[in-house]
Amino acid sequence: MKALVFAAGLGERMRPLTDTTPKPLLEAGGRTLVAWHLEKLAAVGVRDVVLNTSWLAPRFPATLGDGSRWGVRLHYAFEGDIPLETGGGMLHALPLLGDAPFLAVNGDIWCDLDFAALPREPEGAAHLVLVDNPTHHPQGDFSLDDEGRVHGHGGPRLTFGGIGIYRPSLLQDWRATIGDMPGAGDDPPRFKLAPLLRAAMDRNAVTGQHHRGRWTDVGTPARLEALARELEQPPDAGRTS
Repeated sequence: MKALVFAAGLGERMRPLTDTTPKPLLEAGGRTLVAWHLEKLAAVGVRDVVLNTSWLAPRFPATLGDGSRWGVRLHYAFEGDIPLETGGGMLHALPLLGDAPFLAVNGDIWCDLDFAALPREPEGAAHLVLVDNPTHHPQGDFSLDDEGRVHGHGGPRLTFGGIGIYRPSLLQDWRATIGDMPGAGDDPPRFKLAPLLRAAMDRNAVTGQHHRGRWTDVGTPARLEALARELEQPPDAGRTS
């Protein structure tokens, strides 16, 4: 299995930290956010990892090199000066990902999920990791039924954790779903993945799992600082016998 790490965002909410450093290259717990992912991907046997890049793109190869220190091969998919969003970024990276199902993870999250708990391929078009709704996103994104199907409507709602297993076929008819949304006519096209996922959900083609462990969307300097403090504590800190 190959993997895609979304790393092209502008990191506007993280400024001034991201004025000189792309968000996935910010550090917490003694390593960059993307390094946490690379270690876990290598641990489950992933050897080829694609990073899509845009903002401060040269910083990635300068910092990460070819990936050999983690036991992976890094491939960089530069999107230009304007990021292509998640859907456009995934479409742009497909030539490097191939025809088999692949794992994709947001470069600006931290999660203690063991990637070995994910299926090697989705039952349908995609398999998503959902988490409890954080305080900054109380409304959630999707619902998960008792059979493990993910739905765009209904409840209770959970938040998409930015980790999933996808079939390339999810993007096959993207133009029919995206239509004339802004960016769809650009070259390369720029669009979000969510409309494609919701369309697949309407076909009962998306499964998921609820991860109840630790997860952080590192979207602001305050959240990065909180994560760094948490990771600096020993695993049993605060416990009483």
